Amino acid sequence: MQDYRIRDGLNACINCGTCTAICPAAEFYRYDPRRIVDIVQHQDDEQIEELLKSDTIWYCGECLSCVTRCPRKNKAGLIIMALRSLSIQTGLFMESEKGRQMYLLCKDLNSNVLNYGYCVYPRTFKYQEHPEAGLVWEWVEKNMDDVYDRLGANLDKDGPGAVRKIPQKDLDELKKIYDITGATEMLENVRKAGEKKAAELGLTEEEYCQKLYTECSPKHFNH
Repeated sequence: MQDYRIRDGLNACINCGTCTAICPAAEFYRYDPRRIVDIVQHQDDEQIEELLKSDTIWYCGECLSCVTRCPRKNKAGLIIMALRSLSIQTGLFMESEKGRQMYLLCKDLNSNVLNYGYCVYPRTFKYQEHPEAGLVWEWVEKNMDDVYDRLGANLDKDGPGAVRKIPQKDLDELKKIYDITGATEMLENVRKAGEKKAAELGLTEEEYCQKLYTECSPKHFNH
């Protein structure tokens, strides 16, 4: 309850359900932010632990649409952020399918941020891992430099422009932000937990990542 996101995001919820009505994730997933806020407000440790083990807290897209309509200006999205952090700190995120997928975000997305300065970096976005990108991306991957030059980008080059090379001093500053805020430690916890799970399953890192990319139970969805 001392987490700043809880202090800022929870202002005596009246359980009206407006957050659920406006929530884009609730339209598709079995997800009710009203219920999550209610559990946190009641401070029921057993129910909160079940949330930390569940897929539920990983459905939120952090769009904060909930804030725009809540009559008490609660921020369900911030409460979800706090629960996610606690789930990772306690290791309970490994109990759920969506929680285990944090390994991919830490490995791929954060590696892109720290190594290149971008969440999505063209050279690490592989067609084999993202077939939803279609055959066009397979072709782009094989002709990347030519495609980006013709589009007027500045891929991996000095100076201004889209997907330009980010100076090392800026990347070093990003790393320092990760270190100071505790993000580096959190990433390391996720990495170790993912490697342990892969070993338990008898999978290589590549096989485990492929499993995480493709595994998706129908139980998550409303339809």
